[in-house]
Amino acid sequence: MTTIQQDDLIQSIADALQFISYYHPTDYIRAIGEAYEHEQSPAAKDALAQILTNSRLCAEGHRPICQDTGMVVIFMKVGMQARFSGSMSLDDMVNEGVRQAYLHPDNKLRASMVNPPIGERVNTGDNTPAIIHYELVPGDTVEIAIAAKGGGSENKARFTILNPSDSLADWVVKTLPGMGAGWCPPGMLGIGIGGSTEKAMLLAKQSLMAPIDIHALQKRGPQNALEALRLEIFERVNALGIGAQGLGGLTTVVDVKIQQYPTHAASLPVGMIPNCAATRHAEFTLDGSGPASLTPPSLEDWPDVTWRASTASTRVNLDTLTKADVAAWRPGQRLLLSGKLLTGRDAAHQRIQKLLENGEPLPAGVNFTNRLIYYVGPVDPVGDEAVGPAGPTTATRMDKFTDMMLSQTGLIGMVGKAERGPTAIKAIQQHQAAYLMAVGGAAYLVSQAIRAARVVAFEDLGMEAIYEFEVKDMPVTVAVDSQGESVHQTGPAEWQVKIAAIRKT
Repeated sequence: MTTIQQDDLIQSIADALQFISYYHPTDYIRAIGEAYEHEQSPAAKDALAQILTNSRLCAEGHRPICQDTGMVVIFMKVGMQARFSGSMSLDDMVNEGVRQAYLHPDNKLRASMVNPPIGERVNTGDNTPAIIHYELVPGDTVEIAIAAKGGGSENKARFTILNPSDSLADWVVKTLPGMGAGWCPPGMLGIGIGGSTEKAMLLAKQSLMAPIDIHALQKRGPQNALEALRLEIFERVNALGIGAQGLGGLTTVVDVKIQQYPTHAASLPVGMIPNCAATRHAEFTLDGSGPASLTPPSLEDWPDVTWRASTASTRVNLDTLTKADVAAWRPGQRLLLSGKLLTGRDAAHQRIQKLLENGEPLPAGVNFTNRLIYYVGPVDPVGDEAVGPAGPTTATRMDKFTDMMLSQTGLIGMVGKAERGPTAIKAIQQHQAAYLMAVGGAAYLVSQAIRAARVVAFEDLGMEAIYEFEVKDMPVTVAVDSQGESVHQTGPAEWQVKIAAIRKT
């Protein structure tokens, strides 16, 4: 009978979470490298270059790939002949490992878990608790698959119950464009089929742990209905032209994973969950011989791609910015921002809304007149960093606050990731403002442009506080201009037509 020591389990969980915070799986690195080589859309190719460069920088510097260092999800197969030695429950062992990983002094990870989920939503401070799934299996070892799942991709999960005679591929192709680009494509698409409502979603999440092998499957051809379905969905989703970061291009997904389970004769439950550009997962087995050891990828696994700002980029001085400057920007134009940049996410916007509704002034040091706001919740700095990885969060969550901010605070622009919805675009057009997009999945690369950072309001909100960043040549793209034109609408539409033409030749 194998004995798993409590400290070995805790250390293995902590080490694995640190490992996946800065190392992409090698199969994902290769897949993005191939996507970069084949990409014909300049905007998408630039985004892929940023993702690849960021990935290598994180591997070299042991810093998080994304500022959203994820909600910890664990699938644990416990051998029925294994025993545990220690005073903690299994849940407590796992959560102690999470705690140690996220508070590691050399690479502190962002705590994102809040409790309770309704009401006060207070950050737990150490990213606990993890979401843990147990399965009792024959044997005397413990197999663990661990992932750090970001909110941007998790929020795009979808579920339906189809009629047994319906086309599942049709539902995916119809549904995926409505998910927007907040999941930071390109990534994997996980699909669970069958079982019950909760089983289908669980299968979808589990499927994302599997290695990327779609190109090998394309070469040998499908050998069963499930493999044929994977290929069909892969081809049809990429034909949508959504592309990297939703800017329009050839690659939207790098693989489609499917798991299935028997279900009721009257039902066809389907869960769908995307995995983002910050794909983070690892698998290991504990056999009683000590903590797990994970092998880092070699730097040779990364393609020879180094992102550099385009010589055609326009440099923008944020400290002298005017509405006339903003009105001159055009969709797809690349900018390099320098100067002072305020930040704010959901919680900060809610507090600003309350202050304005009550006729109270904004906090001292918060002046949005002729300024931009950056939707970000950064990682804490280590060493001599001004700030830790600080990539953009999904902008659509701030759509309902956009008119308020533009009409009542003097704000003239916003920076985030992914598309804006109709409400926000209408407000942007009405107030002659602009929305700029930074690349999701390039958080450490973006943070290199931040030379100084300080909290100016709502310090109790932690990573959701309002910061003032001093930036130098921070790369962004004009995603919605002052006339309301959105590249997240025009780009995919253009590339859907181009892809159809390419496939005809």
